[in-house]
Amino acid sequence: MTSYNELGQVYEWLVSDAKLGPAEFAASFDDVLGLLPSEARVLDCSCGTGQLAVGLAGRGMEVAATDASEVMVHRTQELAQEFAAPVRTLRATWEELPDHFDDGTFDAIFCVGNSLHHAAGARGRLAALQSMAQLLRRGGRLILTSRTWELVRARGSRLDITDRLVRRNGVDAVVIYRWEIAPRWEEEHHLEIAIAQLDGGAAVSVRSELLSCWPYRNDELAAELGQVGLHTEMNTFNLEAENYTVVASKM
Repeated sequence: MTSYNELGQVYEWLVSDAKLGPAEFAASFDDVLGLLPSEARVLDCSCGTGQLAVGLAGRGMEVAATDASEVMVHRTQELAQEFAAPVRTLRATWEELPDHFDDGTFDAIFCVGNSLHHAAGARGRLAALQSMAQLLRRGGRLILTSRTWELVRARGSRLDITDRLVRRNGVDAVVIYRWEIAPRWEEEHHLEIAIAQLDGGAAVSVRSELLSCWPYRNDELAAELGQVGLHTEMNTFNLEAENYTVVASKM
């Protein structure tokens, strides 16, 4: 159910204005990037449409970009070509990463864009974290962003409609989120995202996709990072914030 094959075509309407450009997206992680070697080997393992991967390559880093969605990988390839960025792209799930890269290959791995909740439950999440940890060198860092699921669940099932039009390439769209919150934390949740594009006249075209999510508490994530040999260096978790960032190093 979670493929992003539909949303991948229009994903730029889900990226904030501040992170739409590759350089700007990379700059949002300046605090972490300052800890890495100037020519660090980096993996963006939920690369989406490639803004971060291309931005990191623009900083002189050796970048590989993977995603479970073929559409996302293709869009990353297109962006890398547009910016003449030397990014190696590959379609792969988290569990498949060790089939393509040697252990200890990377100085840093990025898993951003609130992607980890697509791993199927605690077992799938732990397997994903284990794969990423396996590819980090000793002292290497995992940089992860997450929704604040405590806040999402507290709000319950609902329909969220953004309160402004989002313009991309001269086209306006309204972004709609429909949440299906299961009774228990460990159960599969669903999020349907719809992007309604306005053609300037009376016509509206809609692309939507139903995504599977398995939420987790912040303390569960912290414990699971420890289980795969990662030490949390930074955690911006705040019950009142929509998202948070975790940086963990390989011990």
